[in-house]
Amino acid sequence: MTRSIMIQGAGSNVGKSLLVAGIARAARRRGISVAPFKPQNMSNNAAVTVDGGEIGRAQALQARAAGRDPVIDMNPVLLKPETEIGAQVIVQGKRFATMRARDYGRAKAELMPRVMESFHRLAESADLVLVEGAGSPAEINLRDGDIANMGFAAAANLPVVLVGDIDRGGVIAQLVGTNAILPATDRDRIRGFVVNKFRGDVSLFDDGRSEIVSRTGWQDLGVLPWFSEAWRLPAEDVMDLASLRRGGPIKVAVPRLARIANFDDLDPLVAEPEVQVTIIEPGRPLPGDADLVLIPGSKSTISDLADFRRNGWDIDLAAHIRRGGHVMGVCGGYQMLGSGIADPDGIEGAPGHVPGLGHLDVATRLEPAKTLALKTATYLPTGDIVEGYEIHLGQTDGPDRARGWLGFDGRIEGAASSNGRVMGTYLHGLFASDAFRRAFLARLGAGASDFAYSETLDLTLDELADHLEAHLDLDALLGLARKI
Repeated sequence: MTRSIMIQGAGSNVGKSLLVAGIARAARRRGISVAPFKPQNMSNNAAVTVDGGEIGRAQALQARAAGRDPVIDMNPVLLKPETEIGAQVIVQGKRFATMRARDYGRAKAELMPRVMESFHRLAESADLVLVEGAGSPAEINLRDGDIANMGFAAAANLPVVLVGDIDRGGVIAQLVGTNAILPATDRDRIRGFVVNKFRGDVSLFDDGRSEIVSRTGWQDLGVLPWFSEAWRLPAEDVMDLASLRRGGPIKVAVPRLARIANFDDLDPLVAEPEVQVTIIEPGRPLPGDADLVLIPGSKSTISDLADFRRNGWDIDLAAHIRRGGHVMGVCGGYQMLGSGIADPDGIEGAPGHVPGLGHLDVATRLEPAKTLALKTATYLPTGDIVEGYEIHLGQTDGPDRARGWLGFDGRIEGAASSNGRVMGTYLHGLFASDAFRRAFLARLGAGASDFAYSETLDLTLDELADHLEAHLDLDALLGLARKI
């Protein structure tokens, strides 16, 4: 008998994704087969699934917490912003269309059957499906045709737990205000609430909890103190990387591209004790004392390359290389480092060709077909195994490919300059492989490190589950789940 419950937020970034991951790990430890589900996500930080599609990376982390492989049904609709007003729409793991926001609003009714199909198919493999909302149900202007929050809850007939964020202030207004403006049929779906990100003495908020209960009638499921180890888990938003803990002696500078994508390459470096990662905001120069400049992936490489130049980062990067600094370009960053990018089909805008940064003797041609695959590779200098994934448009070739430094599928992948200080690859996730990360960082002067990234992820998920068990009434929360 499969049961399900939906976790929604009284606002964006209230901690829903982390909460679902923690509940999933806690449920798994109780012997419950659990699966995460998010009807609609908006993120350029995607994960490649075992069934050959892409979903939001937060759902991949939740799948890990649940002890199962990520599959496309865990996030049937993924919106990947390409401009300020439009996004690529991924449906059940594959590209569906590129739409402006207004056009997507009209298309949601067409997508709901696909969302429900994925939900019910996923439910066949689990005892419990934990559903995560997107944004907030308080955005009642978006209720018509909604597939992300109450529209989905109504279609699947699910009870809802609402999460408020006390760290940003006004949590009573968040929760009580949501209760006040929701239509009665939606309001009645909310059975309980959680107050998240509390700092200090929780007992000081006892009166606040009582006020929320008296004004809403919802069950108080607990106040969750700030989880200080959250930084060890993959970030869903690049802005979450901006306030990182101070790290080690190796300085890695990462320019924040406007359309940065698949920046999970940074997560193992953020957690690595030998490394200090600094996100360089637009308008700031690349630091002169960086050991490595890492240019991450991009959803719109040509546009981000233009922004790179507008920020003067091309000049800073050239100076960094003249000083003997190292550079790594991953996916879109790899394409930027070459001599040029050809877009004959107008995939990223008007058809044409733009010059690259010119630090690798390779050139890229964008093509409509997307490469999307999990990969196991060999780091050729050491023979170490590297696991990762490819998710990109286009092919890159040129003389510096002869110095490719990864091997898989019977071919050489990547490129490097003649002195080996500038490197590029299409393989995301390679820094999660401990042996490769140690070998690469040793080239930058890092000391020996026994840090194990994958093991640390699972330990942190267990600590998160312990945190929830200690501060929430998980028995009551799980008891609210309804048979589907």
